[in-house]
Amino acid sequence: MYKCLEISDILLLKDDERENIKVHGMVHNIRDMGDFAFIVLRKSEGFLQCVYDKMNKLPLKESAVIIEGKAYKEERAVNGIEIKINKMTVLSSPKEEIPFNISKLNINMAIENEMTVRPAVLRNETKRNIFKIEACIVKAFREYLYKNKFTEIFTPKITSSGAEGGANIFKLEYFGKKACLAQSPQFYKQTLIPVYERVFEIGPVFRAEKHNTTRHLNEYISVDFEMGFINSFYDIINMETEMIKSAFDYLNENCFDIIKKLNIKIPKIDSIPTVKFREAKEMVAKKYSRKIKEPYDLEPEEEKLIGELFIEEYGSDFVFITHYPSKKRPFYAMDDPEDNRYTLTFDLLFRGMEVTTGGQRIHDYDTQVEKMKRKFLQPEEFESYLMLHKYGAPPHGGLGLGLERFMLKLIDAANIRQTSMFPRDTTRLVP
Repeated sequence: MYKCLEISDILLLKDDERENIKVHGMVHNIRDMGDFAFIVLRKSEGFLQCVYDKMNKLPLKESAVIIEGKAYKEERAVNGIEIKINKMTVLSSPKEEIPFNISKLNINMAIENEMTVRPAVLRNETKRNIFKIEACIVKAFREYLYKNKFTEIFTPKITSSGAEGGANIFKLEYFGKKACLAQSPQFYKQTLIPVYERVFEIGPVFRAEKHNTTRHLNEYISVDFEMGFINSFYDIINMETEMIKSAFDYLNENCFDIIKKLNIKIPKIDSIPTVKFREAKEMVAKKYSRKIKEPYDLEPEEEKLIGELFIEEYGSDFVFITHYPSKKRPFYAMDDPEDNRYTLTFDLLFRGMEVTTGGQRIHDYDTQVEKMKRKFLQPEEFESYLMLHKYGAPPHGGLGLGLERFMLKLIDAANIRQTSMFPRDTTRLVP
């Protein structure tokens, strides 16, 4: 018995090897032509067109089938090949028909309605392709970090305290003890710097923010890395710049067809400009005659205007905003030795939205304890974290990149829920 082939397997076969092949897939679409029908199979690698002579009953859409037949070249077919069906075995048939046409290029449905039937919506080609691109980006990030001597780590998502502080923590009971869901792997990343020097993790983080906007999720995927023995936080900026460039190169080389179908404009990056926080606010205030309302952080509208300014005047879809005020940065952020009102931290804006937060961390024990006290924190509550500093640590820093936001701006989507397979927001726990 011969095995079922994938599309890439068929493309590699010689003509005389395509006489008797076997494939499996889901019936994505059927085009009835009278005496025969085109059956389009949905497979892991894409879509495969098959020709059925209709001597037998047509299967239902979304049936799982095994097809045996002859493959031959057909330029008009997707992938340039077509299968003449000799035999079809239906493994299962749907109980109900999907209440909308998933074979259309775009599903015109309100976002909340789309989320309700998400398992079906994801079968649509456009929706599938969004997450194919997302998977390729993650693969490219991971390969770049491995290439640059980072060790992948896997940290707990149930913790005793939040890494970022504040009230946006999901609290839970853990066998009679107070616990919470991890806001980030920050403490663990830092703890492992003396062990591996460079570490990264790609995984979920949780924020109990009561936002209901087009840019917030309560669970999202964070691409985190941390580097030891840095000279300055610009080492982290440079590493992220090269990581993103590498990912875009990978997409251009391996995902050309999907990029074209989704009409994605991949940015060209030589370098990414940097501007200090205070200067960025002043630039926007001057150019757009806008009063500075929030002196310690960037408002979403300011981010948007900074993005427009740097696209217009510098031709860059990205900009690093550096030296954020200490008042708005976590207790582990290193203060700027030239002006301790500011920190050696940064955000990366992509087309006017913050997608990354990072910076240099405090590595000295006394300095860290002193800053904790300044922020009215109790050092004894962070005993396990402070072992890093107590037992010695090199200068280090890192970042966290929000994958869904990065995808949101890359594909120019209107809502971040479109770039999360199964989004979790303030109202949604299913599907």
